[in-house]
Amino acid sequence: MPSPSDAATPSSETASADTQTVVASGIQPSGQLHLGNYFGAIRQHIQLQEQADEAFYFIVNYHALTTVQDAEALRRHTLDVALDYLALGLDPDEATLFVQSDVPQVTELTWIFFTLLPTSRLEKGVAYKEKINQGLTPNAGLFNYPVLQAADILAYDAPPEASLRVPVGRDQKQNLEIARDLAGRFNRAYCDEGTPLFPIPEPHILDSVATVPGLDGQKMSKSYGNTIGIFDEGKTLKEKVYSIKTASVPLSEPMETEGDTVFALIRLFADEQTRAEIAEKYQRPDYGYGHAKGELLELIEEHFAEDAFTWDGAIPRDNVEVLAD
Repeated sequence: MPSPSDAATPSSETASADTQTVVASGIQPSGQLHLGNYFGAIRQHIQLQEQADEAFYFIVNYHALTTVQDAEALRRHTLDVALDYLALGLDPDEATLFVQSDVPQVTELTWIFFTLLPTSRLEKGVAYKEKINQGLTPNAGLFNYPVLQAADILAYDAPPEASLRVPVGRDQKQNLEIARDLAGRFNRAYCDEGTPLFPIPEPHILDSVATVPGLDGQKMSKSYGNTIGIFDEGKTLKEKVYSIKTASVPLSEPMETEGDTVFALIRLFADEQTRAEIAEKYQRPDYGYGHAKGELLELIEEHFAEDAFTWDGAIPRDNVEVLAD
C-alpha cells in the first residue's frame, strides 16, 4: 500500500514525450465522500492534474440518479463534492471540474453508443449482476450505466492520437473495456479509414491499491453504511474509529496485522517507518486494539488537518457559483 508521499504510477505504458496526455474521470455525488473515495480516486485525480496536458473531472449527477431520487439531496451532494475536491487540492488552473448534466452532448453521445453495443455486453455487467443476485430489481439506468460512462470519457474532444488515461479501480475495469469497445465501434462505423474520431482510453490503475475496508471489514461503501467521511472530525470521527470491528484477542496475546481492518487503514496513512513501528507494537502484550485505534485516529486527523480547515472556512458551502466559474 503506497504512503501519501508515493507518486502515482500508471499500470498502462507511459505515453511518449510528444504525445498529448488527457485524463478523464468522474465521481458520483451519492452522499458524503469517504476514505474509499479518497484513496480509490480523489488522491489520484489530484496527483494527475499536474502530470497531464489536460484533466477533466466531472461530477456524474446523472449516474447518481440510479440511487438518489431526492432533488434537493442530489443538488447538495453535487455542490459538496465540488467543494471537497477544491479543499483537497484540485487546482482549477490545472484541471477542469464540472457537473455532468451541464454538458448535454454527453447524453446525445450516449444514445449513439446505445445503437452500437449489443445488450449482451450490458447483461454481463458486474454491478448489474450483483443487484440481481441480491434479489433486487435494478433500474434501466443501472443496466445502461457503462454506456453513459463511456460517453463521459469520450465526449471531451481528446485527439485520436492522444493518450487518454482513465483513473479507475479494479472493479471498474470492465466498464472501461466497454468504453474502449465503443470508441472502436464508432470509429469503424462513422469515420474514414485512418482518421478515427475517438482515442482508445487506457486504464490508469495503481497496482498496489487494495480495497479500502469499512468499519465492518467489508469494502467501504455508502450502501453498506460503513464509511469514515473524509472530513469527519471530533466526536463523530472518534466514535467511528473506535467502532471498527476487530478480532477477539486477549490483551496479553499478540495481534495479527494481516486481515486486520485497523491496520489496513493505518497502512493507508502511515509512512513505512510508522507502519513498521505499529506492526511491532501489535506483538507486544501491553498493546491492544484500543491503542491501535487511537494511533489510527491521530493519523487521520493529521492527514486531513489542513484540508479540513480549507473545507470548513475558505469556501461557503452554499456557494453554487464555484461550479459556474
